[in-house]
Amino acid sequence: MSDQKMTSRMDCRSNERPPVKACHVCEGVRVYYLFSTSDHRVVRCEDCGLVFLNPQPSDDELARIYGADYFLGSDSEKGRLAAGEIKLATARFYLSEIRRYRGPESGRLLEIGCGDGDFLVLAEAEGWHVTGVEYSPTACEKARQRLKNGLVQCGELQSAGLAAEQFDLCVISDVLEHVRSPLDFLREVHRVLKPDGTLFIVTPSIDSWSARFLRQKWMEFKAEHLTYFGRQTLQTTLFKSGFRDVIVQPGWKILNFDYVKKHFKQFPVPLITPVLNLAARILPKRVQFRHNRIVASGIMVFSRKAESRSRPVLSVIVPAYNEGKTFGVMMEALLRKNLPGLQMEIIVVESNSIDGTREAALKYKNHPKVKLILEDQPRGKGHAVRTGLKAASGDYVLIQDADLEYDLEDYDALLEQLVAGRCAFVLGSRHGGRNVLKMRQFTGQHGLSLFFNLGHWFFTTLINVLFLQRLRDPFTMFKVFRRDCLFGLEFECDRFDFDYELLIKLIRKGYRPIELPVNYRSRSYKEGKKVGMFRDPLSWLGALAWLRWVKIDPMSVVERAHAAIQVGKGSSSTKAGHSKP
Repeated sequence: MSDQKMTSRMDCRSNERPPVKACHVCEGVRVYYLFSTSDHRVVRCEDCGLVFLNPQPSDDELARIYGADYFLGSDSEKGRLAAGEIKLATARFYLSEIRRYRGPESGRLLEIGCGDGDFLVLAEAEGWHVTGVEYSPTACEKARQRLKNGLVQCGELQSAGLAAEQFDLCVISDVLEHVRSPLDFLREVHRVLKPDGTLFIVTPSIDSWSARFLRQKWMEFKAEHLTYFGRQTLQTTLFKSGFRDVIVQPGWKILNFDYVKKHFKQFPVPLITPVLNLAARILPKRVQFRHNRIVASGIMVFSRKAESRSRPVLSVIVPAYNEGKTFGVMMEALLRKNLPGLQMEIIVVESNSIDGTREAALKYKNHPKVKLILEDQPRGKGHAVRTGLKAASGDYVLIQDADLEYDLEDYDALLEQLVAGRCAFVLGSRHGGRNVLKMRQFTGQHGLSLFFNLGHWFFTTLINVLFLQRLRDPFTMFKVFRRDCLFGLEFECDRFDFDYELLIKLIRKGYRPIELPVNYRSRSYKEGKKVGMFRDPLSWLGALAWLRWVKIDPMSVVERAHAAIQVGKGSSSTKAGHSKP
């Protein structure tokens, strides 16, 4: 290495900020080196999976990077016009997706990192009252000249002095990865949004196909990109910042070949850059400048500001049917359970038992911690859990059967993962250690035990193959997750196949469960076991075939809900009109 290059690297490092000792999101200290990019260390948190630069570049180095020629297309008037057309087309697409998420109403819009104002100009034309915040003075001035009534403030969000609760929508496109402290940044966004306000984020994703394919050569590994989110780490960051109702979609953008070629020219990647240069000599110009909707490295994330709570709440769903022998014991143990830092609500769904369970449940009707739901007839465990989920208001959800097969002392370890921000979805594995036949051991019924354990092995293998997982106990009742994970999902199963439906729809929405060992004592049919030996396994096979191919589209679910609301408003208006004299 030359002396000049060595000196340059030493100068960069001497201006770096001090390294952090804990993760930006979960505050875990197991932060380990992965590799280096642009002379900066890329590290990964082993607890939550966040990838980030550590230490971060200095302010001086970042100022040199964000020069006048940082944005593509700034080298000529033709380039600026072409880049502007692309940005306008992408902005139009973003606004259409935002309308799908939040409905047709407009209001006050804030864009952070608004650049030259492309998005703001289009939003203003569609009826939004727009405000922008931009770090570059040159870009600020251009944006101001292009807007009719909108405001643009120069500087950073934290120093902009914006009043609290004034915006209906905040847009952050290709900005969050540049922020030094994502949690603090998003909490400030939370402060300036109105209650139930919408946040829209576009950012590169470490889960994208391009990141997996290019690995260390991924084009988004740059000195100015300080944090590299994945789907789960960004959702955890939003959750800890006070946002809920999260939907993550692929980060579609409107681009053309010429723009992509220039990007890889400015940020070279071995093999890809020379291939694109070669293709540019062959492809006709009209093809190179044709607009195409593509997804390469990013994600679009929609969320909504939630009400702040002094203490998080755990919703425990208890489906109960003919559990008279154990229900009272379970409820008393549950009410005694102390979870430091958490409040608890217990939602009992009693399905008109005939063994005294309903009478036992009615004793808790007026208990301040208990919500009692009485069904007129038994429709299956899945139906009861679905009913309980609709009534849940907690930040976290835990499903607790009334039969005492599972140990309440395992709550602490399962919930600690969620509260710390290491994950969003936990399974309590009944296998415990390495004993794969620990699951069901019925005294004096070895043949029955072997039958159930082989069935468990078969269905576990089938799920792992069909859905590319490595789970040990997907059928466990102990499923613990953030309630926000359910947003945009619809459930249909009523019996024990609901356990599969819940698991697989959460997986297909993008959540990766972690498994922790729990204590488990299986009861026999003589003790009240309700799973059928033949009927239920057949229903599981049908459910798995259906769940493998059913479309999971949370945005369509939300869009249909908005449409129903609009229809309801129209019907109300019609009725009101007919009532007039």
